This record gives sequence, C-alpha cells and structure tokens, in this order.
Amino acid sequence: MSKYQVQAAAFVLVSFMLGCNEFIVVGIISDIAQSLRVSVATVGYLVTVFAIVYAVSTPLVTVLTNRFNRYHTFMVLMVIFLLGNTLTGFATTFPMMVAARMITAVVAGTIESLSIAICSVIAPRNKRAILISWLAAGFSIASVIGVPIGTAISTHWGWQDAFHVISVLSLVVCVILGLLVPRDLPQSASGIKSQLILLTDRRIYLGAALILFTAAASYAYYTYVRPLITDTLGFITTSLNWLLMVIGIVSIISNRLSGTLAEHHGLRQLPKFYVLDIILLLLFPLAMQSAWLGYGLLLILTLVVLIGGSPIQVHFLDVAEDSYPQAVALASALNAIFFNIGISLGSATASGVLQAAGLTSLGWGAAVFAAISLGLAVLLNRANGQSQGVTAK
Repeated sequence: MSKYQVQAAAFVLVSFMLGCNEFIVVGIISDIAQSLRVSVATVGYLVTVFAIVYAVSTPLVTVLTNRFNRYHTFMVLMVIFLLGNTLTGFATTFPMMVAARMITAVVAGTIESLSIAICSVIAPRNKRAILISWLAAGFSIASVIGVPIGTAISTHWGWQDAFHVISVLSLVVCVILGLLVPRDLPQSASGIKSQLILLTDRRIYLGAALILFTAAASYAYYTYVRPLITDTLGFITTSLNWLLMVIGIVSIISNRLSGTLAEHHGLRQLPKFYVLDIILLLLFPLAMQSAWLGYGLLLILTLVVLIGGSPIQVHFLDVAEDSYPQAVALASALNAIFFNIGISLGSATASGVLQAAGLTSLGWGAAVFAAISLGLAVLLNRANGQSQGVTAK
C-alpha cells in the first residue's frame, strides 16, 4: 500500500472510531443502567447530553483552535478523545459517566472536521470526493458492524470492555496518524471574526440549510424505523437485527455513490434526487400497507435521501479554499453541525406526526422537508452559477 492509502485507511478508522463511541451507548444501555444502578431512562440522557455538547462545542473548538498548527491540534484532540473514552470504560458512577461522555463529545466534532480538512490536502484532487464519502461511510460501518460487536462484547464480558476496545483502536490510529500525517499542513491562521465571515456567503448558508433539511427529511421517519419494521410492517422481532443490518449496508453503498456523484458535478444532479425523495415519501402511507413493499421503500429511501452529503461537503471546501482559506476547518465542520440540528428537527417532527396521525403517516412530514430541500438545492445551484459568472467577468 502507498503512504496515501495507509493515511486514507487510518482516517476512515477515525470515523469508525468516532461512530462506535457515539452510537454504542444505544446498544448497551441496559447493561450500563444495571451496572451503575440507575434506570434505563436515566442512561438515555447520555445520548441527549452527547448530542447537545457535540453541537455546541464543535464550531467553538474548531474556530478557537484554527490559529494553531493543524497537525498538533489534531493529535492533541485525539489524545483527549482517547482519555475521555478510556475514562468512560472505567466509570463507576453515573456522574463520572456523564463527565467522560462530555469530554469525548467536546472534541469529536472537531476531530471529524479536521479529518476532512486534512484529507482534502493529502488526497489527490481527483480522489478527494471519494475519500470524503468513505469518511462518512466510517460512521455507517460503525453503526452496522461496530455497534453489534460492541453489544456482543458487553453481553459476554461487560460494557466497560466495549469502550476499552475502542480505546485500543484509538491508540493504534493515533500512532499511525502521528507518524504519517504531514506536520506542516498548509493553513491560514486567523481570528474568530475572519472565520465566521464564511457563514455570510450565500453559497455557504444555503448549503448549510440544505444539509439541515435533508437530515430532517431522513429522520422524520428514520427515528422510528424499528417500530415501523416490527409494528407497522409486521416483521418478527428476531429478524429485526438482520433487516436493520441490510439497511445499514445500503447506507454504506449510498455513501460510496455520494462520493461518485460529487466527482460528477453532484450539486447539479441533486434536484432530481429530491424530486424522487418527495415521490417516495408521498407513497409512504400506501407502501406501509405491505410488509415487503414497505421495507423495499425504506431501502430505496436509505439509498437516495442522504446521497447529497459528499457533493455538499466538497462544495463547502471548494468555496472556502477559493474565497475563505482562513476558514477551511470551519467549512469542514458545517456538515456535521447542521446535520445534527436537522436530526433534532426531524425527530421532533416525527414525534408530532406519530402522536397526531400514526406511524404510517411519517412520510408526510419528511416529504415537506424534502420539498424544502428541493427548493434550496435549486437556489444553491443558481447562487453557484451567479458566482461563477461574476468570476468569469
């Protein structure tokens, strides 16, 4: 393997590591509750706390650390993550567990954004979109493979060991990247104000809004994918893990296709996918009347709803590198920040629709968000076209 291939594999492992750390609590929540002698509902707050700290801290830490050497910043954050994850595995009380989760949440988002920023430098221009799509796939792989393995470890040995395995993986990745990542990565050190000016660019805030409403469209139904499969479609509980694993595999394929789309003027193609999303979501109530038709619809939605991730991420990087080089790290963080906000909006909408009209109607709320996304995609393409026209003059 070439040096670049080893670097790329290590950064995908970083995404996998971050995904395992974030998602694994859901799979071992009962074991944690029993061990720490608190209720399952109380342990559930760990997910909420992690998401809030992640969303708030990521832009702050990213902006504040931009003035420092990117290599050193990345390695320090990786060490902090390793310490936080290790502390999680040794937690003996719930407050200690909360503190440990907050430590990892504070740095996780910035590690992800720096991974994207560094990969955009080390990757050949024609391979950047594919590598970014694989970074996103790392989180899907963590959901499909890492979480079930972590759950099995927790069941047979203890939930602490699941976090210890993540710590070992983190240490290995830390050493590899410490040796292979260039120490003199190009960057433009700047103050907070000069970085935040990025957010005033129409091409940026339209892209951020597009990410937000795309995520909302997905989680307006995906939040309740388990009861949809068992209660609405009628599949037996014993087949649930296999059906969810297939959905996870399709999401990995979607990430790979997203990278290919980004290589071929992906933003221009996005309106077509949003039209397809709207059609599928409008058919949602009808499709849910049949087990396999409904499950097939969920698979197709998984394939296409989030396919714009890599094109939009590459768009953020292109705009920043061309017009705001001092804010490349912040541009790298926008996808994760606004995606998490979109998850909150989508899940809240799903809860409201569920209470008002039931599981089979979840597609209606998602269709509204997909329609908003379609409009934003059209506006974003127009903004890009106008910008290119001005540049040409």
